[in-house]
Amino acid sequence: MVRTSSLTPRSKFFLRKHRKWPVSPYNTKWHKLFNQHQALQTLKHSPLNPPQTLLSTLIHSFNTFNCDPTPEAYNFVLKTLTKTSQLTHIPSVLDRLESVEKFHPAESIFANLIRFYGSANRVEDAIDVFYRIPKFRCDPSAVSLNSLLYVLCGSSEGLKMVPHVLMNSRAMGIRLEESSFRILISALCRIGSVGYAIEIMKCMISNGYDLDVKICSLVLSSLCEQKGVGGLEVVGFVEEMKKVGFCPRMLDYSNVIRCLVKQGKGLDALRVVGKMKVEGMKPDIVCYTMVLYGVFANGDYKNADKVFDELLVLGLVPDVYTYNVYINGLCKQNNVEAGIQMITCMEELGCKPNLITYNLLLKALCKNGELSRARELVSEMTLNGVGVNLQTHIIMLDGLFCKGDVDEACIFMEEMLDKFMCRCCSAYDDVIYGLCQRGLVCKAIDMLQKMVCKNVVPGARAWEALLLSSGTGPCLVENTWTNLLHVQRIWLVYQTESTVKGRIHHAKLKQIWAIQPDSAHCTFAGLLSISVSKNVWQRDL
Repeated sequence: MVRTSSLTPRSKFFLRKHRKWPVSPYNTKWHKLFNQHQALQTLKHSPLNPPQTLLSTLIHSFNTFNCDPTPEAYNFVLKTLTKTSQLTHIPSVLDRLESVEKFHPAESIFANLIRFYGSANRVEDAIDVFYRIPKFRCDPSAVSLNSLLYVLCGSSEGLKMVPHVLMNSRAMGIRLEESSFRILISALCRIGSVGYAIEIMKCMISNGYDLDVKICSLVLSSLCEQKGVGGLEVVGFVEEMKKVGFCPRMLDYSNVIRCLVKQGKGLDALRVVGKMKVEGMKPDIVCYTMVLYGVFANGDYKNADKVFDELLVLGLVPDVYTYNVYINGLCKQNNVEAGIQMITCMEELGCKPNLITYNLLLKALCKNGELSRARELVSEMTLNGVGVNLQTHIIMLDGLFCKGDVDEACIFMEEMLDKFMCRCCSAYDDVIYGLCQRGLVCKAIDMLQKMVCKNVVPGARAWEALLLSSGTGPCLVENTWTNLLHVQRIWLVYQTESTVKGRIHHAKLKQIWAIQPDSAHCTFAGLLSISVSKNVWQRDL
């Protein structure tokens, strides 16, 4: 420390001239920050009474400590108002921030407010906040623009406002970034306008932006799912993107292969796999499974065997889906025994066959009339812990009925009615139709009554078979269907009115069914009586 006694007179004059004396210890910067911090803490911990607004609490807190409000204080007030959904108080806070305060708030305050207005479905308020950002002494950038674009692209009405917002943002000096293009392209892909998304992506590349791999993958995935787009067009898009630096990943090639297979172009999908290997990329088991399915669908069994051998040579381990595709191809070639032997190979390699595997083989066996072998396979399923489902029973039922084993088919149908809850099943209608074709009308009526008792709705084919099996003319059929419509109207009245009125209409049904007591009408009306009466009395109970 320098003593004043050691200073020359000239030095003393300099100090008296340039130093403010005395220095107040309460006007330093750290004291100002301390007061603002204390005011902010007071604001955060002060209880908000119903007649008092949060803005008045902010003003009172900072006036108490004799300091000006800070951007953090306004950010806290706006966040609190948005969390408590006090939307009516937000405009007054923004007005004071615009006209009274002098500091420069952060852009994140307005970006968060725009997103909140979007979640509250107040798009007009979000747009208004975006346009007012320069009035708050804040320079808008792509951060606030992206927040608004995200809000607008979330609805069809908001998408119509996007062009106008983009034009105004250019006048505000905002430059679009890659994230802005990503939002726009994602919205276009979501609404199915993939062509416009591709044009924006090309414009983005031509303006000097770096190629975004995520955007290319998104456009490619949407293009593959677009209806009316050919597989060759998808492949051409991939080749065009490669020229500008796009390196497709495994997922991208999988989407292309899936698109080609869906359009029945299995050989083109196989060529895509060849391109992958040329580029040094090893296709995974998913790609090979889809290609195998497409080649089998085209009937090219020779190439299908080569594809299966190739994936084994590359060291890929087939999963149950790959085996199911290969077994299905063997069944198409009427080589069911090879498919059954494949199950043994699967188990040896640690891949357990699932229900789809057995159903494919059962369907092929029943189609060839090998019902005894199909029964053995069903028993094998049970021993291996694979439970049968409704589809398994339907396959067996179709096989029994096609072979002409009507009695066993009826027994099997009764087991299905007891085991599975199915409101409607076409296989049941086929059995009723077949019984009527063979002249077993009484047996068909008995099976139909069991269906109704199990709450299974007979289809139109079953009713038609019962009507036509009586050998009556078309006039009686028309009268019967007219009475059926009358029955339906009465049943709807019963559902909407009281139980007593429903019983009255049910009595009218009996009168309707007594009009024409011939064979076909009695058959049809009797079955309807079983169904409607059961539902009526169950509802009454």
